[in-house]
Amino acid sequence: QVQLVESGGGLVQAGGSLRLSCAASGRTFSSYALGWFRQAPGKEREFVSAITSWSGGRQYYADSVKGRFTISRDNAKNTVYLQMYSLKPEDTGVYFCAADAKKLPRYEADYWGQGTQVTVSF
Repeated sequence: QVQLVESGGGLVQAGGSLRLSCAASGRTFSSYALGWFRQAPGKEREFVSAITSWSGGRQYYADSVKGRFTISRDNAKNTVYLQMYSLKPEDTGVYFCAADAKKLPRYEADYWGQGTQVTVSF
């Protein structure tokens, strides 16, 4: 069982930056692939980014955030990060952290956090 707790969301002006963190419980954190998803009001949840397990040697991004967002993991701290630059109003939504022991979380995952709100103003 893995519990995920996101933090770092908030209100930022367009062009600004935020760093989201997701702290995980459990002693096998490094064996999980991790991901970030977001859900805007009235829209379905969508994939944002994912990172492979262990050293996190591969990262994946949605086209809409490629070049602006960076995912990383610190296994010593049981934490995954999402650094977001050049934020746009369309990045607004609730951001969820996800973890999966068997597959890269691109569409679904075994474990989810409760979400953190990101609001980007014009």
